[in-house]
Amino acid sequence: MSATFASPDSSAVPLYIIEQDAPDTIPDSARTWADTAGFTGASGATLAVPGPEGAIAMALVGAGSEASRKRSRFDVGSAARSLPAGTYAIQTDLPPARMQEAALGWLLASYDFDRYRKPAKPPAQLVAPASIDAAQIEAIAAGEFLTRDLINTPASDMGPDELEQQARDLARQHGADITVTAGDDLLAANFPMIHTVGRASTRAPRLIDLRWGDTGPTLTLVGKGVCFDTGGLNIKPGGSMGLMKKDMGGAATTLGLAHMIMALGLKIRLRLLIPAVENSISGNAFRPQDILTSRKGLTVEINNTDAEGRLVLADALALASEDSPDLIVSMATLTGAARVAVGPDLSPFFTDDDAHADALTVSARAVADPVWRLPFHDPYETMIEPGIADLDNAPAGGMAGATTAALFLRRFVDAPYIHFDIYGWNPSAKPARPKGGVGMGARALLDALPKLLNL
Repeated sequence: MSATFASPDSSAVPLYIIEQDAPDTIPDSARTWADTAGFTGASGATLAVPGPEGAIAMALVGAGSEASRKRSRFDVGSAARSLPAGTYAIQTDLPPARMQEAALGWLLASYDFDRYRKPAKPPAQLVAPASIDAAQIEAIAAGEFLTRDLINTPASDMGPDELEQQARDLARQHGADITVTAGDDLLAANFPMIHTVGRASTRAPRLIDLRWGDTGPTLTLVGKGVCFDTGGLNIKPGGSMGLMKKDMGGAATTLGLAHMIMALGLKIRLRLLIPAVENSISGNAFRPQDILTSRKGLTVEINNTDAEGRLVLADALALASEDSPDLIVSMATLTGAARVAVGPDLSPFFTDDDAHADALTVSARAVADPVWRLPFHDPYETMIEPGIADLDNAPAGGMAGATTAALFLRRFVDAPYIHFDIYGWNPSAKPARPKGGVGMGARALLDALPKLLNL
């Protein structure tokens, strides 16, 4: 499995992208065969056209109609898995954004998580279209592959130790600096809430701190790295615990985004912070009604040990703010309320900056990575103030759960801030996105960085 295009090959099979119900776009030599096969250019449909000797002379892939394209994405790229093995070269002229989506979708469709089973059949390969930036697309696909691999790997093989190793490997690949504070050293370094959440596990909690770049504006990414979440003493029911290997999806997505940024050599100073823990149960697990003192000095009443992600993020966000970066972005699989609000396909985000929101929205549309702004609604601040402590980690009532979690995090930030509450999982296979772990919001952020950081 490789997130790369095929080498230019004069023997590549010509590939034509066909608009639905537009027979005039089908090459004359293939029209009879297409009519016989009932090929209409429906989204993602493919047709191999034989030549006189029986070999594939050309291939067709359906682009659907304008209406159908509003309901899906990466349909053309899905041909990587449905066409016969071989190398293909797109012959159709497409607008730049659509050509980029087709090429990226092709690479993304080649992903196969085969760590625990035999690989699927090799995908068809694509020669990079001349009109795209092939190196950029390959860097984006490689970052997405990293994210998917990390989320898909079960907690038995992706605990805090292994997540740290992935960060170290990434730092080594790109010449970044990395430091890790683990176990009881977290207390000495004043990361009390990271330590508290992770102390019940036999796998030590830690804070991973990666730095890269020496020129340009400063960007700090903070990714929630809860490698498995039992819910703690407020233990989750079995049905809710089944996908908790993905509770480090924020860390996985920020690692994938960090790879994209470093591989592309963006002129920024990047910092990546990952609080990596397991929320487990033992005699020293933290309890409901405990009151914790955070790195920032704010006290937090624990009303549900299953609202642990915001606790570990809070210490990391406080550290991030101490450097006064130009922008802090947190990404976390934080609340079920966000899924209820927008479902599994959209990445909800929070920001107080309208220009930042506009930049993300425009970029999301341009790169087929949909996002949706949710509000930092100030009147709800009282919902996270329990009276006995500065903050409540799990307000009663269940109303506005994504917003109250975001407001909680904002209390620990003293810099321009964007928070993503992502899902990190495809519940069913879609074009170029198999069932399982998936990056969300990273490509939109990458595309928006020039505006967000005034590059």
